[in-house]
Amino acid sequence: MLQPEISKTADMGTSSGDSEQAHWLLMYEQMLKIRLFEEHVNQLYLTARMPGLAHLYIGEEAVAVGVCQALRRDDYITSTHRGHGHCLAKGAAVDRMFAELLGKDAGYCHGKGGSMHIADQDTGNLGANAIVGGSAGIATGSAMSSKLLGSDQVTVCFFGDGALGQGLLYEVMNMASLWKLPVIYVCENNLYNEYTHYTETTAGEMSARAKAFGILAEQIDGQDVRLVYATAKRMVERARRGEGPAFIQCDTYRYHGHHVGDIQRAYYRPKEEEEHWKTQRDPLKLLADWLSEQGIADSLAFQQIEQRVRTEVEAGEQFALNAAYPDPSEVGKDVYA
Repeated sequence: MLQPEISKTADMGTSSGDSEQAHWLLMYEQMLKIRLFEEHVNQLYLTARMPGLAHLYIGEEAVAVGVCQALRRDDYITSTHRGHGHCLAKGAAVDRMFAELLGKDAGYCHGKGGSMHIADQDTGNLGANAIVGGSAGIATGSAMSSKLLGSDQVTVCFFGDGALGQGLLYEVMNMASLWKLPVIYVCENNLYNEYTHYTETTAGEMSARAKAFGILAEQIDGQDVRLVYATAKRMVERARRGEGPAFIQCDTYRYHGHHVGDIQRAYYRPKEEEEHWKTQRDPLKLLADWLSEQGIADSLAFQQIEQRVRTEVEAGEQFALNAAYPDPSEVGKDVYA
């Protein structure tokens, strides 16, 4: 489901008018779609119906949805190994997503990309990347292309806190700042570089690294989708005006392990910490509570949204399970070395 353009900037207060109400309800629905999609992905892995691993995005939904809602369809994104949420938030269909994860021909990359290499040119998704920080050059190159072509398209580069240890990121941020490229670097700080807390790997303040290149940088609560949207919209509009790149540090949390096989996490993070984020900082609950307080949605509305999304996700999964694998003769197509 593609996002409609919203002309008014989020004011972080009470929304008014049917269009704004629909806007916030769509954000809730998009986040719920990512949550349920990922839950089904986990079950596909646990029941040995999905080849390979997946890195679940559950808990971080507000970042992808808040940022992508601030973009147009013809804007671009690059994604990460934990990228299902980015793909769906930018407009990907759940049936083709499931098909790709299951290695089916109906998938976005005809089953050859799998979980960590999904791309969808029609919605501006230039692709996920299994290399930590690997998409930074692609995103910055995309922004350079937009500037050279004279278009007003903006590119968003999603990456995790672990990418701050990759030199490529600093090389491209330097160029983006010098040439005022329309790119937004979105750091999803979920606190852990795989199994290590970021404070053991990352010296100093994260956002200060971008500021050193003269890039506008802000640190925000990545669980508050309204704040993410307002911040991203402001920075995207700034980039579209030709005022250069920006860096957003979204503090967030992944509820599950580094990947679907990471079940017992007690040796590197406390269960109390997980419970705090799940019960007190859940992005879906935070938005749902606000929607209820503002009178935008009641329990019936939430039930209807959940039923609609569950039906879509279940139908998409069944489509993928029934879909055909690529013909063996196509093993050399769409593969480059």
